[in-house]
Amino acid sequence: MKWLLCFIGILITCFACAQKRQENFDLQLFIENLFSVQDSDLSYEELYESLLLYYTHPLNINKADKDDLRALYILSDQQIDNIINYRLKYGNLLSIYELQAIPELTLADIRKLVPFITVNDYGLNKDQNPLIKRILNEPNNYFLLRYERTIETKKGYTPPTETSTSRYSGAPYKLYNRFRVSHTKDFSLGYTVEKDAGEPLAFNRQTNGFDFYSFHFQLQNQGKLSNLIIGDYQLQFGQGLLLSAGFNIGKGAETITTVRRSNLGARPYTSVVETGFFRGASATYSFSPQLQLTTFYSRLQQDAVIRSDSSSSYYEFISSVQSSGFHRTESEIAAKDQITEQTIGAHLLYKDHDNNLQVGVTYLNNNYSTPIIKSPYLYNQFEFTGTQNHNLGLSLQYNWHNMAFFSEAARSKSGGLAAIGGMILNLSRTLECAIVLRNYQRNFHSFYGSAFAEAAGKNINEKGWYWGLKYSPIRKLQLSAYFDKFTFPWLKFGISSPSTGYEYLVRANYKPNRKSILYFQYRRESKANDNSLPEQPMVITSNGIKDNYTFNIDIEANDIISLKTRLQLSHYNFSGQRTQGMALIQDLNINLKKVRISTRLALFETDDYQNRQYAYERDVLYSFSIPAYYGQGTRQYVVIRYKISRHLDLWLKYAQTLYRNQESISSGLEEIAGNTKTDLKIQMRLRF
Repeated sequence: MKWLLCFIGILITCFACAQKRQENFDLQLFIENLFSVQDSDLSYEELYESLLLYYTHPLNINKADKDDLRALYILSDQQIDNIINYRLKYGNLLSIYELQAIPELTLADIRKLVPFITVNDYGLNKDQNPLIKRILNEPNNYFLLRYERTIETKKGYTPPTETSTSRYSGAPYKLYNRFRVSHTKDFSLGYTVEKDAGEPLAFNRQTNGFDFYSFHFQLQNQGKLSNLIIGDYQLQFGQGLLLSAGFNIGKGAETITTVRRSNLGARPYTSVVETGFFRGASATYSFSPQLQLTTFYSRLQQDAVIRSDSSSSYYEFISSVQSSGFHRTESEIAAKDQITEQTIGAHLLYKDHDNNLQVGVTYLNNNYSTPIIKSPYLYNQFEFTGTQNHNLGLSLQYNWHNMAFFSEAARSKSGGLAAIGGMILNLSRTLECAIVLRNYQRNFHSFYGSAFAEAAGKNINEKGWYWGLKYSPIRKLQLSAYFDKFTFPWLKFGISSPSTGYEYLVRANYKPNRKSILYFQYRRESKANDNSLPEQPMVITSNGIKDNYTFNIDIEANDIISLKTRLQLSHYNFSGQRTQGMALIQDLNINLKKVRISTRLALFETDDYQNRQYAYERDVLYSFSIPAYYGQGTRQYVVIRYKISRHLDLWLKYAQTLYRNQESISSGLEEIAGNTKTDLKIQMRLRF
């Protein structure tokens, strides 16, 4: 700890008086503000990749359609309509500053928008060169290499004992390599390879070098062939009931623009999460500007443990498809690629001339090489079983004046139905409102859907309604809130009866000037849990209530130094017992011409895991970290980015968590003997 404080002090002394100009836009800070509600350790690479592509290759505001602008999560539908209507009435914008003449666009909105847009004809096939030449001459490319590991020795890397023989088969470091070259609305080409910590890196019968390989090639706007992807890809249509690509934000500090999905179509898959994507080909053909058809096929090997019954027929089956992506132990390696999933489908999309009306029809068929048969528990008796599933869905979006309506309904092979619908209202220049209704039956099965829901990633066994509000009474102040009521008509894992719950949030943002922002946020959650009664063979389901308080202030002291201070508090009430937790976080960021340094010191103390505190932290490029603080201790990190030249960047992250009153960390093969965990990341990015 002392070395970190001394290092920071030396840097401040050396550079506080230097007149270096900070970059005008911090993409990580933009995303952090968008994700200020953090409930789980999620990965945001997909959204970061999308926004970074717009940032490095700005969107032409004179040609962008509504879905392009919605994908930025910055503008309301009324603002998007006003931009398009302004173009129709006055012609193309000649300058970014002309945005100030468009109704409903505030200076704060324009400042957020400017990093991602241009008015120049910078994009689509500008020089009409052959594809190979465009790829070779494209400046938006990078080669990325990352090494990371935990310094302390985990149990999985120690010699086996008589009572514990299972161990990891590979080295304790993680390797990540990635290359991508892309041009907005034109092409994308890239690959990703990864080896997780504990996985072997060798070429033999069991392993083929890296554990995970991914590749894609995308070509867009070639006449009527508007989009072609070969390799790994994702799809997003409608509201995500059947096909939902990448990261969907859902409930958060942004209470309006993130509740609805856009028809983004097929997109390259560039993450290292080893499930939730397609591997094969997708093609989108435009019959006319109003009508297009997307067809796709995928054949993907997935992990599963093959089981068999005890009868003489020897019937093989699996209980579930495994999604961890880890292949470290003998059992994990044996489960690798044990089941083949084949998917075929199509989506027909109609847009009217003004793109105010969108109607889509989706068909999806999944086939597994081995039957899926769930374990005979009461809570999962309506889950999918068998080898084949198909879905048919219908989606609708309609904009009318200052109102936007959106909906999707779908049916699975089981007969289960799911539906979601909502509206976004611009009630005035200062007031916006969103309403979302949803009903997902307990026997509805969708493997690639992730529509708006309380249970993230699962559109099954849930009913609910959401109401969001955003109010800006003055330019410097913004108030936002939401309330979400949800019901689970059937049992869930760990909850032995039907249950209900609710969640609401209130947030006040105050921006006294361009260099400072303050906010206060309060959120309450009421969710069901099972409670075992002492000395009685029965379980009672009751709701636990968690209250979260966040106080945050960001200040740019000058063009070099910025500070963030955050206090997070919570308390949890369940069955008459009250527990609590807190985290106090101080960040110091130093931005020089070639060096950017981000540091943090966090103190935390929680009574139990229910009061764990999530806090976004800076990381190396394309990597996101939102660790959960629980127990008692401190966490500190330093991230250094050194821009050696315009072609080469280096990153280093050193993070350490020190626990008090604790003799070990984690459990199983991940257990560390001692109270300290230290993580190291080293990354290089080379641009040609």
